[in-house]
Amino acid sequence: MRIIRGLTSLPPDPPAAVVALGVFDGIHLGHREILTRAVGRARDLGLEAVACTFEPHPMEVLQPDRVPLPITTLGERLDLIAAVGIDTTVILPFTREMASIEPESFVKGVLVDRLRAREIVVGDSHRFGRGARGDPRLLLSLGEQLGFEVDVVPALSVDGAPVSSTEVRAALQEGDVERAARLLGRPYTVCGDVVRGAGRGRTLGFPTANLRTDRPLLVPTGVYACHATVEGMVYPTVVNIGVRPTFPGQAFAVEAYLLDFSGDLYGNVLCLGFERRLRGERRFPSVDALKAQIAEDVALARRRIR
Repeated sequence: MRIIRGLTSLPPDPPAAVVALGVFDGIHLGHREILTRAVGRARDLGLEAVACTFEPHPMEVLQPDRVPLPITTLGERLDLIAAVGIDTTVILPFTREMASIEPESFVKGVLVDRLRAREIVVGDSHRFGRGARGDPRLLLSLGEQLGFEVDVVPALSVDGAPVSSTEVRAALQEGDVERAARLLGRPYTVCGDVVRGAGRGRTLGFPTANLRTDRPLLVPTGVYACHATVEGMVYPTVVNIGVRPTFPGQAFAVEAYLLDFSGDLYGNVLCLGFERRLRGERRFPSVDALKAQIAEDVALARRRIR
């Protein structure tokens, strides 16, 4: 997939395209439906499949005190977009100037004239342009005037609720990583560098990798069953997130015990896919009680992860 950052980087005469428009924060099932439809229509019509998205998140510019924590990094978002089959992703820098553009001017000047949209695919709740006045109804009206088609994708439902980034965050913040995975169509995943810790896990008989994550976690403290991916290999993993209250004075940490792994992980990038929350973090009366609980966590993780 080709990645174009900003309109000034566009070629002077790009091919005609079907454009999927959206922030695509998290690439949940609804986003994937929009992107998949754009790819399908582009293949049917012999056009380019283009995703048009924004960075940073519009809320970061318009309401920075309310900006949501990211579900994915920009790099992960681009990888997920590419996996759907999009040919080109155009990343538009979201600024106050961008937010002030009238929606009609954005559609004609950016989507039609610059991206050469012959069809636009958009979710039914997407808003754009000054005052968030742009919406699917306006797109349909402009399509009749400017000669492009519009495909408005209705929200998908999972567990009786519409799929949205807000629902994904709510599930994660409650520790319900299984529901989040159903909304995303994949496990919630966080990556980071393996760094040196206190080495306490090794003394307990469960050597852990301390992870410096690439973004704030959306899940609460506790113990989770995960899949860990490192150097192309996948391992069932028990992850503790928190301050390890059995040992007073500990800093917040993300510790991963990879089952059936032996070796040195320091300096590697480790990715954790969250499968199930096993329990909350709690203080144990003794080190032996903690070790016994960790052994139970490992046994439960083995049963739960396939």
